[in-house]
Amino acid sequence: MRRNNTENESVQSGGPTNPLTRSRSEKLLKMMSSGTFDESRKDDNFQPLTRSDEMADLTEDATVSYGFPFLPNQTFLSHNPELLGNEMNYSTEKMDALSLGVASDISLCEDDDKVYAKFMKEHECYDLIPKSSKLVVFDTKLSVKKAFYALVANGLRAAPLWNTKSQQFVGMLTITDFINILHTYYKSPTIKMQEVEEHIIETWKNITAHSRLISINPQASLYEGLKILIENKIHRLPIIERVEGNPLYILTHKRILKFLNLFMSELDRPSFMEKSLEELRVGTYDNICTVTGDTPIIQALRMFVEKRVSALPVIDPMTGKVVDVYAKFDVINLAVQRSYNNLDVTVKQALSHRPLRSPDGTVLRCYLHETLNVIIDRVVQAEVHRLVVVNSNDVVAGIISLSDILAFIVLRPQLT
Repeated sequence: MRRNNTENESVQSGGPTNPLTRSRSEKLLKMMSSGTFDESRKDDNFQPLTRSDEMADLTEDATVSYGFPFLPNQTFLSHNPELLGNEMNYSTEKMDALSLGVASDISLCEDDDKVYAKFMKEHECYDLIPKSSKLVVFDTKLSVKKAFYALVANGLRAAPLWNTKSQQFVGMLTITDFINILHTYYKSPTIKMQEVEEHIIETWKNITAHSRLISINPQASLYEGLKILIENKIHRLPIIERVEGNPLYILTHKRILKFLNLFMSELDRPSFMEKSLEELRVGTYDNICTVTGDTPIIQALRMFVEKRVSALPVIDPMTGKVVDVYAKFDVINLAVQRSYNNLDVTVKQALSHRPLRSPDGTVLRCYLHETLNVIIDRVVQAEVHRLVVVNSNDVVAGIISLSDILAFIVLRPQLT
């Protein structure tokens, strides 16, 4: 779901059928009305999309039923007409330990460091929903090819899946699905991938009568929403109004951090915000997967699938310096260019069609000596999902993502 920006786009109410209480903070309302929550703009010319994202399948097998009385302005697409050592290793890979309350090596001031967790518990998921926005929903009978073209046309990263037969939401179609299809069926540039042309969503996703969508109620706290995202290792959590079954919005790490950052100046600042990455151990610093400009795209896709990473720093093989980043969301440009039948092209060739990530053309990065406060401001202002951590020589040292940051500042200081 994203904010409506043009008159000819579908618009739906930001709230469910039965109005819920919305936070009336002056600053929040100003943010909503000014479009701060806009994630990406629709490009009618199908130019390469600019922002990277992390995707994960939001489906799981269970028995549950959602009614789906579509709101008049929802868009529904059916099949008939989406370097340091081991000591620095605090990342979302350790969230299982976090959810069990395992203590960290870093001593924190208990009361001060719980301020963000408390803030998140006091605000509902509904507080994040813009006053007007649109949601694209795919019927499971829609062809995979048309679905991914529709994601591109609407500037979206994912879309909920609706099963007409069972009358319920059964999952999400994401960029990860596109990557998995290409990785599974690609042979060579001379052999066309018929599976991309012929598969429908239902068969590709192996959707059954018991499939369901992981979702959250709009009245649930943001703390609960973040916990679901982290514990399930997902990056998209649909907010669904339970009474009528209407999907309202898609909760993401990016939305949550931007919302929290808006109020940080009004909250007590925890001591860890002034500590450096080297002290805090936030992010991933071991076994960082990288590519060079000459790496074939098919090899990069294989790394996404087999290593379960969402971004690959592109390095200069001569100096080891980071020169770019190839992320999962960049793969959607293969659909934009209609070039997914040739995955032997290089990463450099693929990235040549993408606009610059920063004004000066350099890779958005951070350094080990920088404080968490500085890094959060940079991530929010740049509207990116991760930063490459580099040493003083601009050589890759690690990766810090939105989920790493939120897990550390919100979930790690357990609030009882």
